[in-house]
Amino acid sequence: MHDHGDDHAHGHSHVPSNEGKLAFAAILTGGFMVAEVVGGVVSGSLALIADAGHMLTDFASLTLAWLAMRLARRPASWTFTYGFDRFSVLAALVNGLSLFAIAVWIVIEALRRLMDPPEVMGGVMLWVALAGLVVNIVAFVILTRGEGENLNVRAAALHVAGDLLGSVAALVAAVVIIFTGFTLIDPILSVLVVLIILRSAWAVVKESGHILLEGAPRGFDRAAVVQALCDDIKGVATVDHVHAWSVTEERPMLTMDVATHPGFDPIAVKAEVKQMLKDRFGIGHATVDVA
Repeated sequence: MHDHGDDHAHGHSHVPSNEGKLAFAAILTGGFMVAEVVGGVVSGSLALIADAGHMLTDFASLTLAWLAMRLARRPASWTFTYGFDRFSVLAALVNGLSLFAIAVWIVIEALRRLMDPPEVMGGVMLWVALAGLVVNIVAFVILTRGEGENLNVRAAALHVAGDLLGSVAALVAAVVIIFTGFTLIDPILSVLVVLIILRSAWAVVKESGHILLEGAPRGFDRAAVVQALCDDIKGVATVDHVHAWSVTEERPMLTMDVATHPGFDPIAVKAEVKQMLKDRFGIGHATVDVA
């Protein structure tokens, strides 16, 4: 006996609002990212360029979150039976890997500047860094207003909140240069921003790689699931061939074989199993073979 349930539903009551917030924040962040690169080149500040690299992560995450919402509306097809949700995971992996390349370049440039410090225009750097801080604050406020239950929006807001640290670092470097003339603070703090970038990049690559390699959903404990089903559902005798994976972080999937005790209705047992998987373990899509 074979069946599967899919409780993956797309609620659209807040979609336009969330899409609008993501789109506006992405345009705001992406536009200032370009301005920050120009400001970094003009002022000679590596910290600004490094912060622009971190803003690139925000722009990418905001754009991917927006695109994921758009693509999630498209129905599944015979070619893409799970729909297009996993596009965001693949793009996140590429984005994360590119961040490592950006980080390496910034570190190499920082070392070069430590050995041969260039002139840095503290005044220009200060105003650009201050504007970047304002842009990040505005983007954060936009993303955290109104509907806060959407995971994509919350994740994007966390990215922007992290970028505030990069803007603060660039601002501190500008103030130090203006008042002390200590230009080495610029490459030193740019390395600090790189550490923030690498932390975000590693988290993105690790999580997206885990999903693409069909790893078990975060927090999934196979032994605990089997034990709970056998202990709490009277008709379950054994549970075998348990396989769990995720289409995206929010869409865990599971398949399993369940053997019932004699005298129990397989259909009723299957319904109980699927209900427990949904209520206790958060797995709304389960394919259960009952014998």
